[in-house]
Amino acid sequence: MAVTLRFSPADLLRCRFASSPLLETLFAVRLLSPREGAGPHRRWLDTLDTRDLDLRPITLLQPRRGYTPDFLSPPPISPHARFADELAAVAATDPDRVRAEVRRSLADTPGAAESATGRLLLGDPAVVLRTLVALVRRAWEVLVEPIWPTVRGLLDADVGFQTRRLAEGGLDRLFAELHPRLRWHNGLLTRDYGDDEHRELRGEGLVLVPSAFKWDQVVVIVDPPWQPTVIYPARGLGTLWQPQPTDRHAALGRLIGRTRAALLVSLDEPASTTTLAHRHALAAGTVSEHLTVLRDAGFVTGERHRHEIRYRRTPLGDAALR
Repeated sequence: MAVTLRFSPADLLRCRFASSPLLETLFAVRLLSPREGAGPHRRWLDTLDTRDLDLRPITLLQPRRGYTPDFLSPPPISPHARFADELAAVAATDPDRVRAEVRRSLADTPGAAESATGRLLLGDPAVVLRTLVALVRRAWEVLVEPIWPTVRGLLDADVGFQTRRLAEGGLDRLFAELHPRLRWHNGLLTRDYGDDEHRELRGEGLVLVPSAFKWDQVVVIVDPPWQPTVIYPARGLGTLWQPQPTDRHAALGRLIGRTRAALLVSLDEPASTTTLAHRHALAAGTVSEHLTVLRDAGFVTGERHRHEIRYRRTPLGDAALR
């Protein structure tokens, strides 16, 4: 199954990039759940002290598969959005909309409405909104704001790289390298995996939003109030939490090479060559060469998954990291 977006000539002229610190905050909250894979963010998660941070109301409104209230994440309007401005837009939501969207979200999780947190969220919508705004602000202050300059640098670098690709070869060049799950052919953008849906774009254009914390999925949003939007993992995610020079991983880098060490570290979960190339901002051929060396040394092994080979660390590779 796949989601497809058909571009008209007018849509080709209305593609833009944007970013959202508020959206990144919500994605960061998701990573606190043990049901979510940490991927390249394990090192960051290990530094957090969240014992006094109760974000269950936000977590309950972000089901793994299902509806997240639109009012919690206003559509990003520029590559340089400010968290305070986005949160102010959330705080201005009409209470009737809050009530309707919260009910719709809870209905997607069996038993959610009957839980203590669910009953809290089904209370006075004005009070619920104030509670959620306060929790999102706290999540920002604890999880994202301290590392926002680093995250923002990654997002800006991705937009800069993708903008150059767009200037060099148009949408053909841009979508060829934007993310392995995206395919572009003859005016049709396809996201492999997930729901089966087709949308004809009729001059609406497309917003492209790189994300640091939505590291494992490409999200397609086509419902109002959003302009059709594709949220994708930012290029170079594997470099975001690079170990300091004193780290033992740096010693591994001196032994087998920094790039091979970085690839080995990032294989906490199986990944394909194209995914690793995107994550580490490397050419696919370069990644393939390094994986061949790591495989021949017994550090990784490849397993076929549908049409691609996914690599994972072997026990020897795990031992090398330890």
